[in-house]
Amino acid sequence: MNWKLIFQLSIFGLVMAFATVSLIPEQVELLFWLIIFAVCAYIFAKAGTGKYFLHGFILSLFNCVWIIIAHVIFYNSYVLNHPDMAKMGNNMPLTTHPRLLMVITGPIFGAIFGLIQGLFFYIASKIIKKKAAPVKA
Repeated sequence: MNWKLIFQLSIFGLVMAFATVSLIPEQVELLFWLIIFAVCAYIFAKAGTGKYFLHGFILSLFNCVWIIIAHVIFYNSYVLNHPDMAKMGNNMPLTTHPRLLMVITGPIFGAIFGLIQGLFFYIASKIIKKKAAPVKA
């Protein structure tokens, strides 16, 4: 496992975690995530050495941790800028503990998006060609 590269790529998730609190509206958030998935897949396809799907899946779990932390800490700002998410939470169990609900459901969403990100990584590994190693004389 390339933990260093996974952590470095998870910085995109950290930035998005804070950006989704108040800067990025929920209507375009998915588009930003798809771009991040594609960029991370490209970078890993160039630098990674194997187990592409697994690396993509684990990266999504790292991102899920960043997102949960940011959204729980800045919950009031998050729901103010994401009213549909707040409404959805009203129909779920633990309506009186929305932060706890985020902590419980966050890893589920992280795993679901991990399957998608893992697929991005796998497809990128088949499309993107690595640089040839220099030949030593």
